[in-house]
Amino acid sequence: MNDASGSRALNARENILALKTRMGQSIIGQEAMIERLLLGLVANGHLLVEGLPGLAKTRAIKALARNLDAQLSRIQFTPDLLPSDVTGSDIYFSDGGKSAFKFQQGPIFANLILADEVNRAPAKVQAALLEAMEERQVTVGGTTRKLPELFLVMATQNPIEQEGTYPLPEAQMDRFLMHVSVGYPDRKSEAAIVRLNREEEGARQAAASEQTTKVAQDVVIAARGEVHEVNVSDAVADYIVALVTATRAAGELDKDLGRWVQYGASPRGAIGLDRVARARAWLQGRDYVTPSDVQAIAHEVLRHRLTLSYEAHAEGVSADKIIDKLIELVAVA
Repeated sequence: MNDASGSRALNARENILALKTRMGQSIIGQEAMIERLLLGLVANGHLLVEGLPGLAKTRAIKALARNLDAQLSRIQFTPDLLPSDVTGSDIYFSDGGKSAFKFQQGPIFANLILADEVNRAPAKVQAALLEAMEERQVTVGGTTRKLPELFLVMATQNPIEQEGTYPLPEAQMDRFLMHVSVGYPDRKSEAAIVRLNREEEGARQAAASEQTTKVAQDVVIAARGEVHEVNVSDAVADYIVALVTATRAAGELDKDLGRWVQYGASPRGAIGLDRVARARAWLQGRDYVTPSDVQAIAHEVLRHRLTLSYEAHAEGVSADKIIDKLIELVAVA
């Protein structure tokens, strides 16, 4: 079967749900991460995924690429990486007495980008990646080149190793649509992971010869169009804005919140809540957003947009605890 023909037989939502199911067959115990990755895909935004090694972060983006008609590039961020290693550069060629500079594309020109351990590269390299994420284009040698229409960056961070790292500045963190925190699977899921790994070892040769029917890129573009049409009522829009503005005046809601939050979320927080809530409603099969959609994705959209105070760090208060408190205190319109 042609890669695209099977996709067009179903509508966009059915295709994305089928994609979710197929990814879930090879990634056990991380259903929330799969859902957030697909929400980022249909909401046309980028993800920062944080978790300990071995929690299927890389496996997730690889599973997405394996089931989607898209090119994947993995960039391993290291202290000696250069911006041109990400964007590409002009290379001098000489052939038959003729010489010229030709642009050689970097890995950023793929559809799906895995920026592995993004905090291990210097600021210049991080800036090159984040500029491409924001502008959806790369400028090298005075020439601007557009990135693919289907373009998603999943950057990863290891939360326990800080030596030799270059933490992303707060202003650059704001460019990620979602900050996804990945935890350990439960005991039952981990036993299933061990069994799956054993089965994959035995089936690797057979799997190499199998053809996977992939979801076409135009299905994702169509899904994004449908997500754009999902209705957000004035009441839900007011609730989104109330949540975000509450992060900037947290002390008016609760004395402890006022001590814990140094700086609140920017307007990108409200824009992100609106986009991801619409994507979640669409994935749930609705053409309208409810407050529960907003609450379900508030942590991923807001946790990296809050700057916590010294008191919060000293008392072991996390951004997630603050967001829980905000959801509890901000009234639904």
